[in-house]
Amino acid sequence: MRRLLLGFAVVSLSLPALAKSGNDRASVGDDITISEGETAADVACAFCSVHVHGEVTGDVAVAFGDITVDPGKSIGGDVAALGGNLNLGAGSWVKGDVAIAAGDVMTGDGAAIHGSRAVAPSKIWLLLPFAPLLILAGLIWLIVWVVRRNRYQFPAYPPGRRF
Repeated sequence: MRRLLLGFAVVSLSLPALAKSGNDRASVGDDITISEGETAADVACAFCSVHVHGEVTGDVAVAFGDITVDPGKSIGGDVAALGGNLNLGAGSWVKGDVAIAAGDVMTGDGAAIHGSRAVAPSKIWLLLPFAPLLILAGLIWLIVWVVRRNRYQFPAYPPGRRF
């Protein structure tokens, strides 16, 4: 368990170092805000939200958080979200494709998505990343149940007595 926590900490703390340029943003647990007049390239966020008050020239990827784009602002690349919504203000746009699982797209007046749109609003999609773990846990439970069932000996009651 300690090794798993240590590995997660190392990966999450090294995310900013993996960014391709100085304008890329990456975060785990802390919201990302692109300020007014600021331009960001690619944005990646897990367990947090992205607020676009400026411009994004690249892609935006969010896991378990929302993406909010102010009126008149844009995202120049693709948008991908798992377990979150895309909120486009009036007159804002996404130049690339939009793919959302377990979320929805809310658009203001004049907001546009120039690429293709794939939205699966059902919350069952949240189980998708955990499906292999659920299958593994089920197999372990089945093995433990079979081994315990064969090892357990029921008590022999004396004849003629009913309990």
